[in-house]
Amino acid sequence: MKKKNYLLFLFLLFFAAGCSNNSENGKKPENDIDAARDFIRAALDGKFDQAKSYMLLDSSNLQFLDAVERNYKKLDEATKEGYREASINIHLVDPVNDSTTVIIYSNSFKNDNDTLRVLKTNQQWEVDLKYIFEHDRDTLLNKINRIDTVQ
Repeated sequence: MKKKNYLLFLFLLFFAAGCSNNSENGKKPENDIDAARDFIRAALDGKFDQAKSYMLLDSSNLQFLDAVERNYKKLDEATKEGYREASINIHLVDPVNDSTTVIIYSNSFKNDNDTLRVLKTNQQWEVDLKYIFEHDRDTLLNKINRIDTVQ
């Protein structure tokens, strides 16, 4: 009987280890591209707790992630499935310095380019989600300023 319990325990232990991912077992991404890719994959799959583990945790990032999660939950099942089946296309990796990288990517479902900033803090690469929104706002402001100076 003890042998049977021991084998069951070993099976469950190996099963649990096989099911874990980098975020769940505490292993962080090794580089900027892995951090961005892991974050994007988790978000596309609707796994926002996992996506959060790849993020720079500040109040702005948490608010943006919460908003993205609420919008994701409102999507119909076919759209969610499209995101889950999408592949990640990285178009540009721009290392700004040794602790900051800007990555332009899209997914095969939407095919819209987006921009992430990945920061190295405390020897860990983390996604700064707010950069998507700040970057878009900066781009819009630059367009408005160019229009004002042309007139």
